Amino acid sequence: MTETATVIASMPRINEPAPDFSAKTTHGQRSLADYRGKWLVLFSHPADFTPVCTTEFMGFARHADEFKAMNTELLGLSIDSNYAHIAWVRSIKEKFGVEIPFPIIEDISMKVATAYGMVHPGASDTQAVRATFFIDPEGTLRAMVYYPMSNGRSIAEFVRLMQALQTADANKVATPEGWQPGQDVIVSPPQTAAAAEARAGEGYNYVDWYFSTKTL
Repeated sequence: MTETATVIASMPRINEPAPDFSAKTTHGQRSLADYRGKWLVLFSHPADFTPVCTTEFMGFARHADEFKAMNTELLGLSIDSNYAHIAWVRSIKEKFGVEIPFPIIEDISMKVATAYGMVHPGASDTQAVRATFFIDPEGTLRAMVYYPMSNGRSIAEFVRLMQALQTADANKVATPEGWQPGQDVIVSPPQTAAAAEARAGEGYNYVDWYFSTKTL
């Protein structure tokens, strides 16, 4: 199997169990099992002491309380040593006045990065791309987002996505493009001709048989 094929074969898939891990972090040992019963946002970055990554980490830190309020933990990762992580976190606090409240995985062996498909040979053989994974309280991977090394992520969008995921789960609905809490949600389309015929009279905000919304 070629190197590229190996990377593709290790890519995790949505709605399947997230790859298990146990790793050293800036807050001590962490494993996927530690997050059972909570949502987890696991995210990688190319390297410590890099400018784009620094802005992202400060962004995650500023939104940490919002994630916490949604029963969601944050966990960073890069293919750097724990000592480098600690030094970088201290530098961010000293130079920018932002304290990083979440742990960062030391992944020099690239074991976790490889399991999650974070290393893309087309970008780098020794650095992780900007990958973000949303793992639910049962340990199932629910969403994943990849960015190139050159562009920072929008942490506010990840807050929105977590709100949307939890709303969809709690109410058995879907959310439209750009959905924000308080806006109408999409009702699942009917699955039979008879159900489609009846949809207009079911009390939803009806547009057509396949598109109806409701207010939560």
